[in-house]
Amino acid sequence: MPNVGSMATAAKPLPAPALPARASRLGVLWSSLVGKKALMAATGIVLLAFVLGHMLGNLQAFQGPHQLNRYAELLRVEPALLWTVRLVLLAAVLIHAIAGIQLWLARKDSRPVEYRQYAPQTSTPASRTMIWSGFLILGFVVYHLLDLTFGVANPDFQRGDVFHNLVASLGRAAAAIFYVLAVAGLGVHLWHGLWSTFQSLGVSSRANTPVLKRIAVTVAVVLGVGFAAIPLAVLFGVIGG
Repeated sequence: MPNVGSMATAAKPLPAPALPARASRLGVLWSSLVGKKALMAATGIVLLAFVLGHMLGNLQAFQGPHQLNRYAELLRVEPALLWTVRLVLLAAVLIHAIAGIQLWLARKDSRPVEYRQYAPQTSTPASRTMIWSGFLILGFVVYHLLDLTFGVANPDFQRGDVFHNLVASLGRAAAAIFYVLAVAGLGVHLWHGLWSTFQSLGVSSRANTPVLKRIAVTVAVVLGVGFAAIPLAVLFGVIGG
């Protein structure tokens, strides 16, 4: 006769395995290539808004030292707000850069053997050089901060006198040319970046693709020319001459 006690013991259900902790939405996004593209698109919009505002602020240099220095002073009226914006921008830059590098490495890993003869059919020069224009922009941002924010790379830095520092820096041909090349790289990066943002956010369709491409090109050209106008104007004496 079977042992009733042993049967009862054998029938006892096993404890359920512990469920993994629920991942955050950001973690889920970061763990997938599609999520990284979405994060790059979102942070790209934040950075584009900053770049547009920064260009409009810088163009006030054409109105003279009083106007530009007054604009710079207004930015420092609320230190808490200023640092909040800086932290948001820093987070956006880090997420955008790290996600971009990881996506580029993932594409490289997906094709470990290069094409014997590569003839691009649909890609543009901007799309094929995104990683390099990104590194150029990152290097430019570091130099720009050392030059006009911290004054380390500026030949005659005077704290609080933004107009003077701008003219002192960009009056040097090498610095002005580097600024122009960097903002040209920014324009190329924005050209493909903005178009990719439309795709990543699901805004583009076959019907509106031509319009969105024209918008991307227009924004890139306007920002590139707007930023390049300042170092060229200083170099040729239109500003500060």
